[in-house]
Amino acid sequence: MARKYFGTDGIRGLTNGANMSAALAMRVGMAAGAYFLRGDHRHRVVIGKDTRLSGYMLESALVAGFTSVGMDVVMTGPLPTPAIAMLTHSMRADLGVMISASHNPFADNGIKLFGPDGFKLSDEAEEAIEAMLESEVPLAPAANIGRARRIDDAAGRYIHFAKSTFPENQRLDGLKVVIDCANGAAYKVAPEALWELGADLLTIGNHPDGRNINDGVGSTSPQTLSETVVGVGADIGIALDGDADRLIVVDEGGRVIDGDQLMATIAAAWARAGRLKGGGLVATVMSNLGLERHLSAQGLGLVRTKVGDRHVLEAMRARGHNVGGEQSGHIILSDYATTGDGLVAALQVLAEVKRAGAPASEVLHRFDPLPQLLRNVRFGGGRPLETEVVRSSIAEAEAALAGRGRLVIRPSGTEPVIRVMAEGEDPAEVEQVVARICDAVTRAAA
Repeated sequence: MARKYFGTDGIRGLTNGANMSAALAMRVGMAAGAYFLRGDHRHRVVIGKDTRLSGYMLESALVAGFTSVGMDVVMTGPLPTPAIAMLTHSMRADLGVMISASHNPFADNGIKLFGPDGFKLSDEAEEAIEAMLESEVPLAPAANIGRARRIDDAAGRYIHFAKSTFPENQRLDGLKVVIDCANGAAYKVAPEALWELGADLLTIGNHPDGRNINDGVGSTSPQTLSETVVGVGADIGIALDGDADRLIVVDEGGRVIDGDQLMATIAAAWARAGRLKGGGLVATVMSNLGLERHLSAQGLGLVRTKVGDRHVLEAMRARGHNVGGEQSGHIILSDYATTGDGLVAALQVLAEVKRAGAPASEVLHRFDPLPQLLRNVRFGGGRPLETEVVRSSIAEAEAALAGRGRLVIRPSGTEPVIRVMAEGEDPAEVEQVVARICDAVTRAAA
């Protein structure tokens, strides 16, 4: 069925717009609550949020919806998305909710749902809940209305969990670390965890005011972190995004290290320790060909999926892998977490840097990426990818890059945009290939 509300990662939109209002949030609470009312036990939902101003409004609306159908609510306050997934499972809750629009600007917000196992909901579950949003949901009798409470130790529980993923025989003493919390959900827990592990720590992006989440800081804006690392002579910089499920690293020279390099580092460390499962890792079609060649040289494989951490996780579970992620920094380590966890991934990276006793630039730069170019072409309607002019242009590009590069053409799932990505050994050729296909799409859509 065509979806009106749920996208690739829950429901997201401009606050007080059609797809993200208090009224919709209350209906989501009612529908999701009713969907998970199974069995005769007291039902519970865990609700967390990031630091956006609209989080208060949406949290209250969700609480009203859930309690109205008879579900008890536990509110954690600002915590990373992976913390809510973890707490949902550990507290034996029926459902988990994270109020966040991840790396988007503060005016956007979103609602992410987790099942009792801590995993994001299946397509079938989301479709069932979406259908219920348009119908009358039975309300609980007055005597069975749910209760709501806040818990004070949620942050401590997550910090303890995150630290438990760090090697027991290691500490971070002597490592000068700058962490950028994006003025987001991890602004308290991430610095606390690193400090407890002994890091010589400087924290930025840890003064949220409701409006400054992801504003010039965080994993999507690493320039501030790069300048700070160089300015204070730090060994490494860690950048999270607004809900802390994404990680980007900066080396001692201020150079940005993306998710491909970080996955290669973790995979190599785990392979050396005999921990890597599946004979390699899972990444999306956007990961650089250099990563694939590097892994192959190490005797490791790369399974590619469609864009989206959900698709990565599905492939990991189906194929028995325990390391996967995206070039953008979503890294899933399924030995520990059911979703991407920026802090947990950062601890694995820091453990390898500390173990190696070498600069981050040497430890984390695993391969030279091939030149890669991505452009978006907006179109007004129709199906330009199905036209003969575009098909011919793509076929010519694939023939030109055969054996020396890759081509990924895909429509956006959220807007009328065709994304054209090419990579190859010759940057001039990559530029020409992308320009020709973009021109063909523009002409076909005219």
